[in-house]
Amino acid sequence: MTSHTAPLTSAQVEKLRRALENQGYDFETKPHALFSARKGKLNVTVYQKGPKVLVQGKDTEDFIRFTLEPEVLGEARLGYEEIHEPEMFAPHFGIDESGKGDYFGPLVIAGVFTDATITRSLMAAGIMDSKRVTSAARIRQLAAAIRATPGCTAEVVSIGPERYNEMHASFRNLNRLLAWGHARVIEKLAAARPDCPRALSDQFARPEVLQRALREKGLTLQLEQRTKGESDTAVAAASILARERFVDWMDKTSSACGLKLPLGASAEVMKAARELVALHGSESLCKVAKLHFRTTGEVLGTAGQPADGDT
Repeated sequence: MTSHTAPLTSAQVEKLRRALENQGYDFETKPHALFSARKGKLNVTVYQKGPKVLVQGKDTEDFIRFTLEPEVLGEARLGYEEIHEPEMFAPHFGIDESGKGDYFGPLVIAGVFTDATITRSLMAAGIMDSKRVTSAARIRQLAAAIRATPGCTAEVVSIGPERYNEMHASFRNLNRLLAWGHARVIEKLAAARPDCPRALSDQFARPEVLQRALREKGLTLQLEQRTKGESDTAVAAASILARERFVDWMDKTSSACGLKLPLGASAEVMKAARELVALHGSESLCKVAKLHFRTTGEVLGTAGQPADGDT
């Protein structure tokens, strides 16, 4: 284990600060962090949002067992996940998506079936939420580990930009488009594992939209939506597979365009979109970008475009 996150209370933040001071950690400032401390090859950062602690480095597991849990959290959780989170080890589908907030690229929805044996294997392989993985090479390694796990059924639905733009114009709402993709993945998983009783996804802005999409497909399994769904191993595995498909598309299409297509919807993305139009014409945008983003109007100089991610 080389990375670990945990939520903290305000009192626990202060306990952790004192523990690090007593152990001789060197403190430094980081954006959006209450504090960050380093000792040897171990980094401990407490972020304002949450707050939550991120532990990184080869001594992560020892730090959790001998400092974080006994001195700060007051309970042993590492290695006791089946006691504290039994539902994560029960049979279920985990669903997650990639590309929703990116101007360039497809919308990818993935789903993974897990049970107790599969979950233990995925945890041992280091499966985590894709947002915590900064390297495309590591994403691909983890995706390969998921596919190599016996019994781990997975499905991926990728909606390329051209098809995405058609569907968004038809649905007129990103939430409904997302629900269609989630329901399609769950439908395919349910066909492969009809005995699975439950599906888990991140919380939708309007939960009933996904519930309705499942009913329309005649799917009656239990649906759970919750914030931070990626803390569940099945959802985390789905996030890895979705991200792999997304970054593969981005790499392939960047090569074909002769232009690096950046992630997100930043000023760098705006610059790349303008370069793309200069190279290949304005009609090229519909083949590589989500046109309902505000970026399109700013690049083409048109008015009245909806805001990014119109959920």
